[in-house]
Amino acid sequence: MSLRQWNFAYLAALAVVLGSLAIISGAWFIELVLGIKPCHLCLIGRLPHYFGIPVAVAAAMLARAPQKHRLAQTLLVLTAAIYLIGTGIGGYHAGVEFGVFQGPTDCTGSLSQPPSMDDFLKQLETVKVIRCDEVAMRIFGLSLAAWNALICFGLTLVASIGAQARR
Repeated sequence: MSLRQWNFAYLAALAVVLGSLAIISGAWFIELVLGIKPCHLCLIGRLPHYFGIPVAVAAAMLARAPQKHRLAQTLLVLTAAIYLIGTGIGGYHAGVEFGVFQGPTDCTGSLSQPPSMDDFLKQLETVKVIRCDEVAMRIFGLSLAAWNALICFGLTLVASIGAQARR
């Protein structure tokens, strides 16, 4: 099979699906097996993967049909936009972790002192806040949020290249 016969839109969509599935599987493994609970921003950072996977699957299926190639390219542009948003979310979260940005008030900042000891004890029993401004795990020196930003950026590039591929 010559290089001209490769369907780059299909390969790009497939690479995005597999890459995103690997990232989401890794996040679930870290949460469910290793017991490291995600913060509010971590959960938001997963959304581009949840939206991007089905769009990239549809793009891959359409890229296989010559008459649907233009629609597949359009879906790959949408996929690239989804992962570009994911890059922004991951970058923002990493910035919050490293103190560059102010994070959401529900998972960062100082804790307010309850008015009474009874209120304090009640809070301890019911509220467990996972802080967004603390790095839960580092891999090769980068936080999981930073990795998510880098990988989303890579998936953006792959989807963009696939969107530009000619049939």
